[in-house]
Amino acid sequence: MRILVVEDERLLADAIAAGLRRQAMAVDVVYDGDSALEHATVNEYDVIVLDRDLPVLSGDAVCSAVTAASGTTRILMLTAATAVVERVTGLGLGADDYLTKPFAFAELVARVQALARRACPAQPPVLERAGIRLDPHQRTVERDGVPISMSRKEFAVLAELLRADGGVVSAEQLLEKAWDENIDPFTGVVRYTIMMVRRKLGAPAAIETESGVGYRIR
Repeated sequence: MRILVVEDERLLADAIAAGLRRQAMAVDVVYDGDSALEHATVNEYDVIVLDRDLPVLSGDAVCSAVTAASGTTRILMLTAATAVVERVTGLGLGADDYLTKPFAFAELVARVQALARRACPAQPPVLERAGIRLDPHQRTVERDGVPISMSRKEFAVLAELLRADGGVVSAEQLLEKAWDENIDPFTGVVRYTIMMVRRKLGAPAAIETESGVGYRIR
């Protein structure tokens, strides 16, 4: 899944991004509202973690603009304000959830994962197909009951293939969802990662290649 973190406190922003990446999420980071809106216009994000108090353009303005332009991107708003009226106002602007600072990182991860499930057609917390069982929350993979160890990117790619529920996922879509904006779009990293996932899943082969189109889990 692809996440945008918008927070003007750079140490906090980078810490949030690093923690989400450890959960096999692709994360972009910006530090002001104007950059947030620019990124949200160019990229398709599952969730935006949005600080309410931002320079250049306020978090409220970003939230309103993203909500008006996108029907799928979910917004988790962060704020130091604890008053109920502040939370109500934020939700009224279109935010899907609200988290006050300071917060437990485990709670932020859980809320991001819950919002990401709502960013696309309703999906179960645990993804299963062809004997493969992937739990995004526990970050575990099994096939026919046998645990499989995967790297973060392998996990992220497999998750996107499972979310497609048998549909074809292109290499471009995998780059969009499993890697951040710094990835070279002409790299062979998707092909290599698919090869590693296939190898770890074992026989019979679960991932099919649709020539010139992409990949699917049959």
